[in-house]
Amino acid sequence: MPKKAHLENHYSSEQLKEKYLKSQDLIESRRWHLVWKVSLGWSIKNSAIAIGINYDYGKSILKKYNELGEKGIVNLKTIARKQVRGRKTLLTENQIDSLKKELESRPPDGGIWTGTKVARWIEKETGVEKVWNQRGWDYLKKFRYSWQSPRPKPRKGNREEQEKFISLLPEKVRELKEKYPDAEIEVWFFDEHRVGLKPILRKVWAKIGERPIAVVNHRYEWLYIYGFVKPKTGETLWYLIPRVNTSWLNVVYESFALDLGVSPKKSLISRR
Repeated sequence: MPKKAHLENHYSSEQLKEKYLKSQDLIESRRWHLVWKVSLGWSIKNSAIAIGINYDYGKSILKKYNELGEKGIVNLKTIARKQVRGRKTLLTENQIDSLKKELESRPPDGGIWTGTKVARWIEKETGVEKVWNQRGWDYLKKFRYSWQSPRPKPRKGNREEQEKFISLLPEKVRELKEKYPDAEIEVWFFDEHRVGLKPILRKVWAKIGERPIAVVNHRYEWLYIYGFVKPKTGETLWYLIPRVNTSWLNVVYESFALDLGVSPKKSLISRR
């Protein structure tokens, strides 16, 4: 018969069982389980086998419990994880707020924000001699920016004119319906596209969920594509022409009217 293991009287057998059942840490729960079984008269070897640990580990658990009581059961790794480790944070809370505001506008060079530019901003703000470019990338990710392809925005686009046209379009349609009550009124939009060299749009950092816009200067030659679309149904018509001038534009309009069957009883509103 194996020799009964010595167990200090820190807790009764019932108290040990309660600690085993209520422990939230898996490692500590297993240790309490071992000590409880030993308190019931089990040998260290059989207790270790029952809870799935080796004999030497079981002996070390019992030894620490006898020497330190409950402190000998505590999982020290859990305590270490809760401690604040590592070096001091690179940016303070105020500096983080300042960086967020800076990212809402253009960088000093007027371009776009990159991890490298953010790292240089941090150097200037904190006085740190060297900030790795990767740290700038880390802060962009932390502020929920992602690497995206921007939507091109023509340099000559006029936002005010666009909004004015949108607001006046319903009134123009209504006036035409009143003027031609027996005619079918359709609204079409068209634009031309010149096939040739296109700007290369590379990805930039932008907030997740917000697609960035890049101002570009398009240059085209050789072939022109005219497209007409009916917003209400999605119906489209395409025309290919070699150049753009008044004569060719009139040819496109005539072909478009012929294809749509324009007549006194069917009118179109076509806008670029």
